[in-house]
Amino acid sequence: MRTKDPFEALLHRYRGLLFTLCRRYSTRGLEVEDLVQEASVALWRARGKIFEQGLAVQEAALVWKISRNAVIDALRSYHQHDELPESYDTVAEDRTLVHELHEQIATLTEPDRTIVRMQLEGYSYEEIGQSLGMSEKNVSVRLVRAKEKLREGFV
Repeated sequence: MRTKDPFEALLHRYRGLLFTLCRRYSTRGLEVEDLVQEASVALWRARGKIFEQGLAVQEAALVWKISRNAVIDALRSYHQHDELPESYDTVAEDRTLVHELHEQIATLTEPDRTIVRMQLEGYSYEEIGQSLGMSEKNVSVRLVRAKEKLREGFV
């Protein structure tokens, strides 16, 4: 899908993440769709922050955080009479997601696994390329392909 609108491109890029997130919080079809819409509206409102220069590396994390907060807020308003159980632990859920991400990264081949890990640690394409003996363009291409594989694993 090619679009000139950067927000549409963002929604297209993270549609799997949004549906996965919303399905974690609800199994009812229409409610999941409502939650995806709530998350999309929250992303629209925060689009200035998402598209800021220098945040490209953190884009997925920012999209996840904004969407997750919007979904939780929406569920609270849908179920005002229902309280979250005391055993509900968002930190544990975040750890589970991080664990799932690391499991998905482990399925990648070398050097893709190393490239993804280095990018998550904040290294630039140039630094990754120098470390692995490849060009920035090659790092970029391999990273895009690795991210696609990771997205497929989460959908």
